[in-house]
Amino acid sequence: MTCAAPALVRGQDSFTPMPLDSGFGPLDTRPPAVPPDQIIQQFAAKETEYKAALGHYTYRRTAKIDTIDDDSHKITGEWYEVDDVTFRPDGGRMERVVDAPPSTLEQGGLMMSPTDLQDIEHGYPFVLTTEDLPKYNITYVGREKVDALDCYVFDVVPKRIEKNQRYLDGRIWVDAKDLQIVVTDGHMVPDDTKKGQEDLHPPFMTWRQQIDGHYWFPVYTKGEGILHFTGGYGAMDQDIHIREVVKYTDYKRFGSSSTIIYDGQDITKNGQPGNSPAGGPQQSGSSGQPK
Repeated sequence: MTCAAPALVRGQDSFTPMPLDSGFGPLDTRPPAVPPDQIIQQFAAKETEYKAALGHYTYRRTAKIDTIDDDSHKITGEWYEVDDVTFRPDGGRMERVVDAPPSTLEQGGLMMSPTDLQDIEHGYPFVLTTEDLPKYNITYVGREKVDALDCYVFDVVPKRIEKNQRYLDGRIWVDAKDLQIVVTDGHMVPDDTKKGQEDLHPPFMTWRQQIDGHYWFPVYTKGEGILHFTGGYGAMDQDIHIREVVKYTDYKRFGSSSTIIYDGQDITKNGQPGNSPAGGPQQSGSSGQPK
């Protein structure tokens, strides 16, 4: 997110961190029965399966970004877009814009940047596959309940930053039974703090829900923070309160001759979408997602 007024670098940006929502139990920091490296390899393999399965589903993504006046608590600017993530007739993946009213975000002092769209499309629904493991330092933190789910908790930090790439710097909760990520909490990096072109981003949390009886799909993301832009060229420092909400709905399996594999088994015919009550969003009575 870039500031609508010119800015100078002040060093590292700062933001208001997101507190964990209710539903998170106490953290058990004792070593796990299974070596952490083995757990990491197992859940990365399951995440690889999940990523391939997600490629066979259509869904709707509704994203809204607001700037907020902390004195009046009113929305001062808004960007809103509804997209259907679907397939072309030739089977290729595509995104179709359903609704995109003119943005008023600049009235709140901000402008959308390419990295904002990249985070909405790819960063917030974070996936950590076997191929991605070498990019991160992954540290076992402990075990923790997320509502009824028993989860392994890992800190995830990028080893290095490659040009034009986005990375998670944060924490993930992995269901100890299904070995898939169910909650992600962190910050997409890097932020650009170069003179006159600061591009800052708030922390976020993403919740997944078991949609098809096998895989955990993202259903809700909330990002919120106060972005601190440094004044320059006659402009004052600006602290801008930003709130982002992304919802993922209407998952449907797209007819394809490709197979979907779960735990080494072909589930193409029996893996039909259906909401599982375990670990879903709070309106279903069982996740840490805020109302």
